[in-house]
Amino acid sequence: MSVSAATAPTDARAAWRDGWWRRAQACPSPNHNERPDPHDIWLVVLHSISLPPGEYGGDAIERLFTNRLVWDEHPYFATIRGLQVSAHFVIRRSGKLLQFVSCDRRAWHAGASQWCGRDNCNDFSIGIELEGLEGERFAAAQYAQLATLLRALGRRYAIRAVIGHEHVAPARKHDPGRGFDWGRLARALRWSHARVPFAPSGAARGARAKTAAKPMNSRTPMRRVR
Repeated sequence: MSVSAATAPTDARAAWRDGWWRRAQACPSPNHNERPDPHDIWLVVLHSISLPPGEYGGDAIERLFTNRLVWDEHPYFATIRGLQVSAHFVIRRSGKLLQFVSCDRRAWHAGASQWCGRDNCNDFSIGIELEGLEGERFAAAQYAQLATLLRALGRRYAIRAVIGHEHVAPARKHDPGRGFDWGRLARALRWSHARVPFAPSGAARGARAKTAAKPMNSRTPMRRVR
């Protein structure tokens, strides 16, 4: 049975509740506040994070974003003592997705930042942290989950661009870094270059052309159009 265009928006809304995506594990953070304009959400900022740096799989990220990190537990934690930050989402190396802040609220992820002539990107952006270390590669499961999440965000919000923390705060930030494959993300999303501006030009178009040119063989089932 086909789904009509009229029901598609309803399906997209049903996947969300007050800015929380039902497919993510909720880990509510207290580190958020109101957006200046709740309808002005159009940018996604990608970050990388690992606590301690280069160590994966523990619960330190969750504890940092929920103000439960024990500062004296590790020498690195002492260097960020008192830090109160958050992101809307975290994607683990395994692809597991956590959500800390409603997308309708302003998470504290970008800090002093600017994009397209506008300061304070937290006001109009959604922050996604990838578990990893800037400059190093990310896992295949993370790219798959990120593409799925971005499609869902694109259906729910008027997302115009996906960029990195390094692009909105270049003087002080370098994440997700050279290890992040923007071309791979663009090919998975098949979004325009304007929406994934740091992907090689034509990356998404090349993916579409490759799919269109895939030959059909005798084992390829015919799809009935209804």
